[in-house]
Amino acid sequence: MKEKSQNPFEKLLGLKDLPPFQSPEELQRHVERAIYARNSQPLEDLAGLSAAQMYDLLYHPYDSPEIVRFPEIPDADVDAPIITLFLLLAEQIGEQGIKPTAKGNLPRKLCQETALAYWGEELYLEDRKYGAINQEEQFFELHLTKLIAELAGLIRKYKGKLILSRKCRDWLGRNNKGKIYHELLRAYTEKSNWAYVDGYPELYIIQRSFVFTLYLLKKYSNEKRGSTFYEDCFIKAYPDALKELPNNPMLGPNHRDHTLRSAYSNRALFRFAHFFGLVTVERVSTGYMTSELLIQGLPLLDRAVQFPPG
Repeated sequence: MKEKSQNPFEKLLGLKDLPPFQSPEELQRHVERAIYARNSQPLEDLAGLSAAQMYDLLYHPYDSPEIVRFPEIPDADVDAPIITLFLLLAEQIGEQGIKPTAKGNLPRKLCQETALAYWGEELYLEDRKYGAINQEEQFFELHLTKLIAELAGLIRKYKGKLILSRKCRDWLGRNNKGKIYHELLRAYTEKSNWAYVDGYPELYIIQRSFVFTLYLLKKYSNEKRGSTFYEDCFIKAYPDALKELPNNPMLGPNHRDHTLRSAYSNRALFRFAHFFGLVTVERVSTGYMTSELLIQGLPLLDRAVQFPPG
């Protein structure tokens, strides 16, 4: 007895016993429903997100409230290194503004005074053993804060000076740190270049997937975990990122994997999540000349981002 031939769309769509299609329109409806169902399934490789959700997180992070929200944060709850540095910088700029150096950098004295206030005398003196801060780039956290604040429109250049923008002065006058934090966060995730001067290849997917990093941290950082755990999750979700790295046999068989992991931990966990006050970071030794970061969530993580159930 001749075996019944399989509808060619059964295998393609993962469905069985499809009825004959009466029209191209009916076929199209079946295809659309099947694709939607497939893309809506939670995937283990995406830590429980669906392909459709991941697409929205990558390409519409601030316009997908059914998946992720960035609510207003009570001012009293805003505690992050970037906010501390920005407020110190804003105090230095003041009402009159400051004149930058010929290269457009912050004055040396301002950088030194801000470092002392930020680190405290003991850490500041310890750091000065390795050389004084003579220019803005030598205090990288302040340098990065200034760049992000400019991208956020909180600081601007006017008649040869750096001044606070009108909206920034208004928010500072009302001690609205929540608004300032949100503007800095959005500027850093949307307008800055996370690959700036860190020595790693471009790997833009690390920045583009910032909401996936937040999702992982919200899901797992209630207990302390090593950065290797988050690196594994990232590589599992975006294995093609390894293909962006050149394969150099001279550097060993695991060179690309090591580079991607290091870039992810530095950019996503340290410069982003830690700098924005979302996690604590502790570097621990894992062997001779090797170490990793221990990551644990902070209260601001729950305030700054929400993933509605469903």
